[in-house]
Amino acid sequence: MALNQITATELVRQLGGQLRGEDVLITNITSLQQAGGNDISFLSNPRLRAQAQDSRAGVLIVTENSAEILSGRTLIVTDDPYLYFARVARLFHPRSQPQAGIHPSAAIAATAQIAPNCEIGAHVVIGERTVVKDNTRILAGTVIEEDCTIGQDCVIHPNVTIYHGCQLGDRVELHSGCVIGADGFGLAWDKQKNQWFKIVQTGAVILGNDVEIGANTTIDRGAIENTVIEDDAKIDNQVMIGHNGKIGAHVAIVACTGIAGSTEVGANSVIGGAAMIGGHLSIPPKTTIGAATAVSHSIKESGHYASIFPLQKHKDWVKNAAHIRHLHEMNQKIKELEQQLAQLSSQLSDPQE
Repeated sequence: MALNQITATELVRQLGGQLRGEDVLITNITSLQQAGGNDISFLSNPRLRAQAQDSRAGVLIVTENSAEILSGRTLIVTDDPYLYFARVARLFHPRSQPQAGIHPSAAIAATAQIAPNCEIGAHVVIGERTVVKDNTRILAGTVIEEDCTIGQDCVIHPNVTIYHGCQLGDRVELHSGCVIGADGFGLAWDKQKNQWFKIVQTGAVILGNDVEIGANTTIDRGAIENTVIEDDAKIDNQVMIGHNGKIGAHVAIVACTGIAGSTEVGANSVIGGAAMIGGHLSIPPKTTIGAATAVSHSIKESGHYASIFPLQKHKDWVKNAAHIRHLHEMNQKIKELEQQLAQLSSQLSDPQE
């Protein structure tokens, strides 16, 4: 049930943290700029301290370091203001609960098993032998093919497509337009017929618990083995993950990233937006890949990697790009000069030569 209001004292009692200043009745959660006397906001970036000082928010969520310059205000002091803010937001805007029942326009196969407390929206299609477990919401226009398993407390937003044989864990959320289990891009060249021969994709897609997949993201089924997305992975909008891939637990992948087939991303890694990652590669756990980075070979050591060319004026970029084209030639010349310098140095140190 959504909150309409809560006192700062009660909020701290529920979520922890340290309350400083007068108690305030909180009726809304919003940004520093828009907040008023009954609103709560947060400061996690020290560079925004001036905005926090000017903010009219009745309550501010801050770290101990920021609390000093905001003394005299009502504060909730915590180690991670951003996480605390997210938890407050969830109190004010909880997830919608299933409205148990099946819409008359839904097409449910006779052998499908739907838990009685699930919500099945208009024009949903559920195939043969598919199982949908307790408290799951499947919203309008979604298609789930045969032999799938959908876990408990899942939310499948409108117009999602889940191909045959895929498995979703508990508390999975799939946003509109995403496609789970389409065929991977597997082709063999037929020299005699001078054309491609499609390789049957016999694997599936397995999503662990607490996985969230963004709008219009596609995850291909495996060619033989399954494509696996492990627990608590968070994948943004318009991401493409190729067949036989493995995305580890707690990985975050930002929008417009492409990951080719049979690549493994280790647990707790972060992939920046529009990164392009080649196939049959391995990325170790706790690795960060910067936005727009191209990864063409496996990474052996965890760390922060980026290959982004810094933003600059076009005329400067053109000049630098011209130099980059000649890096190999420059490298060869440098080696030749180093050899000549070494010979000259040797001659100077030994006059008899």
